[in-house]
Amino acid sequence: MADPSSYRPKPGQIPDSPGVYKFRDEHRRVIYVGKAKNLRQRLANYFQDLAGLHPRTRTMVTTAASVEWTVVSTEVEALQLEYSWIKEYDPRFNVKYRDDKSYPYLAVTLNEEFPRVQVMRGAKKKGVRYFGPYGHAWAIRETVDLMLRVFPLRTCSAGVFKNAARTGRPCLLGYIGKCSAPCVGRVSPDEHRELAEDFCDFMAGRTGTYIRRLEKDMMLAAEEMEYERAARLRDDAEALKRAMEKSAVVLADATDADLIAVAEDELEAAVQIFHVRGGRVRGQRGWVTDKVEAVDTAGLVEHALQQLYGEEKGDSVPKEVLVPALPEDPEAVSQWLADRRGSQVSLRIPQRGDKKDLMVTVQRNAQQALGLHKTKRASDLTTRSRALEEIAEALGLDTAPLRVECFDISHLQGDDVVASMVVFEDGLARKSEYRRFQIKGFEGQDDVRSMHEVIGRRFKRYLQEKERTGEWEETPAATGPVPAPGSPAPLGPAGSPEPAPAGAAGGAPTALADAPTVPGEEPREEPREEPREDDGRPKRFAYPPQLVVVDGGQPQVAAAKRALDELGIDDIAVCGLAKRLEEVWLPDDDDPVVLPRSSEGLYLLQRIRDEAHRFAITYQRAKRAKRIRSSPLDDVAGLGETRKQALIKHFGSVKKLRQATIDEICEVPGIGRRTAESVAAALATAAPAAPAVNTATGEIMEEDDGGSTS
Repeated sequence: MADPSSYRPKPGQIPDSPGVYKFRDEHRRVIYVGKAKNLRQRLANYFQDLAGLHPRTRTMVTTAASVEWTVVSTEVEALQLEYSWIKEYDPRFNVKYRDDKSYPYLAVTLNEEFPRVQVMRGAKKKGVRYFGPYGHAWAIRETVDLMLRVFPLRTCSAGVFKNAARTGRPCLLGYIGKCSAPCVGRVSPDEHRELAEDFCDFMAGRTGTYIRRLEKDMMLAAEEMEYERAARLRDDAEALKRAMEKSAVVLADATDADLIAVAEDELEAAVQIFHVRGGRVRGQRGWVTDKVEAVDTAGLVEHALQQLYGEEKGDSVPKEVLVPALPEDPEAVSQWLADRRGSQVSLRIPQRGDKKDLMVTVQRNAQQALGLHKTKRASDLTTRSRALEEIAEALGLDTAPLRVECFDISHLQGDDVVASMVVFEDGLARKSEYRRFQIKGFEGQDDVRSMHEVIGRRFKRYLQEKERTGEWEETPAATGPVPAPGSPAPLGPAGSPEPAPAGAAGGAPTALADAPTVPGEEPREEPREEPREDDGRPKRFAYPPQLVVVDGGQPQVAAAKRALDELGIDDIAVCGLAKRLEEVWLPDDDDPVVLPRSSEGLYLLQRIRDEAHRFAITYQRAKRAKRIRSSPLDDVAGLGETRKQALIKHFGSVKKLRQATIDEICEVPGIGRRTAESVAAALATAAPAAPAVNTATGEIMEEDDGGSTS
């Protein structure tokens, strides 16, 4: 690890003009490339106190052994040179987008004597006109099949074309009218090229001209009673319209634009691009990248623009580029794009209207792409095993934590304070064992105190079960010894923990905790055979984790550890994951454990923390919504939702139900006299709701709404 002061340039040696700089390691390999409007100011930022640098920047400057720079005349030249050097040197500390697949394009080979329409992938070739990219090759073939009725271009390979020219017989498409058969001289090279150019114009968005021309020719043919020709022209127009319908209109003003959206977390980022031509989405593509440098959304957008347009020229660069955040120097980037297009390019953030609505759709696609990438990465067994081993090594555990429980606190400005507990076994979520808590010990907002209460309640239940049953014993149904509490569950063939034998005094619980699961929550695992208490209910909290993770830093970790110490539990590890820099905090340590950016262990901890946050906030929102929808009837013991709705439907409102007698309430189907008495008593003691006021007139509105429940 190098000391940056050992290779820091002398004062006054660095120019204050625009330029591009390179950091090299001890082997002279380029590890980072950057650009700056003022080289002196930018490079000075890298040679400050290491404690003030971002962890990723700190890693880069301590890996480097030298720095050099090249002065340019303008910021646009700096942008172009930076792109060229990143492509040439492939520096390890620069953000590099990688395609999740090779996207197919619809290509027209205008560089050939007889242009050909085909599907192409990979690097673009000079003299070839490209359209797309498309999500699937079959989408291109369907579009081409429809359009060959109107534009009968050659689609055959060079070998087939030469063989047809040699034999004087066209291929099948030539016989059925979907190829103009230039191979046998049915059309001249100039006529075939004109067809290709018309095809390109249509694909570029200039569609109205051809459809109107076909419809005009159809009407003329019908007037001249050439009905077969008119029918063929009608079918041609319908084919073009069907081809257009495959890409929906999203911008009514026939805009040519690219929309770029970014979804990111602390470690990775996903970019999605929609290519809109003639107001229609003509293509879509996406990238995923590791955030190997300290970069914000604006920096990710700039890198994406370089990746997207670095090799493009002419119409491949649209008139308008819409982004979620402007680069650091938007004027230079706009000028760079204009130079590549050959005319003005608008680079901006959409503020309103259809373009902003479409940007929301692109953003949603980016979020889904990032989530899918994370899911694919997490599903690999080898990767999960490596992640657990890295966590054990980083935290100093004796064995890999096969069961991890994570806790998170959620509230809205101190109201409806709740907590979540999620369980991951062998690196996979075990949703049937998630638990939720309501904070009961105090009122108000105090995340540290809430964490202490939740950890204490969860493990107090564990100790109660342990005290009642003692060590887990071998049962007649078991084929071997059953592990004691705190030991990892035995692994099955797939690497996941096997369920405890029926009747054993342990095993993962499936019972609800302090609050029931929210209706409509994500699918839960099927409950397996569980040990039962004397009253027949499943045991709760009987199986301890090897690692407790809390969402937060030192204060939350200290609270969790204090709760375990108060209960006398010393065989369960505790750590916290701070959101800001993804630092891992351990009890009684003043400095965090910083896992490498590429660590699968850090990635797994992040997933567990995010799942706990999602589960907590889902419960908190449901609890708040239930409180808002509360009714005096909720306090009536034994009165379910069906009978509450029956009462409201019968009387029309709570106000009228409050005025009803017990005998009148008994007239409702399913309501007995005892229940009617309970309803009347509950409504008599509950304060009536405040009357609604018409804000326009100031009139007090009567509560006659049949749907009112409060």
